[in-house]
Amino acid sequence: MMIAERVLAEAHRWIGTPYRHGASTLGVSCDCLGLVRGIWRALYGVEPENPGVYAPDWAEVSQGDPMLEAAVRYMVRREEHAPQPGDLLVFRWKPGFAAKHMGIMAREGRFIHAYQGHGVLASALVPQWRRRMAGIFLFPEPKV
Repeated sequence: MMIAERVLAEAHRWIGTPYRHGASTLGVSCDCLGLVRGIWRALYGVEPENPGVYAPDWAEVSQGDPMLEAAVRYMVRREEHAPQPGDLLVFRWKPGFAAKHMGIMAREGRFIHAYQGHGVLASALVPQWRRRMAGIFLFPEPKV
């Protein structure tokens, strides 16, 4: 099975997981970063780094763009602007602000993400979401 198919299959397993800031446990609770961390663990066994404890307003009070910078460090940036199923999508709420949300591109114009008040769900990648995309990334092929 190709890596993108594995990512997408794992993301679908998380649908219905309740939202909880800072969590990352399948079927128990997670936030958007926790969803991606859980998918990474399922694919590779161990996370490349521990994000530590982070406040809900972390990107508003910190310097830099930590979520986007981590994606650049560990993922493969997709140069085309058309996300494919299994891609990691990174979003920023406002231009000039740090990226604060992420999800996995699904099929039929939808993406899977953890959203406060809703948990993990598939949402339409409507223009309002597309405008906020800060990066599209591929998960790397596992090392053999």
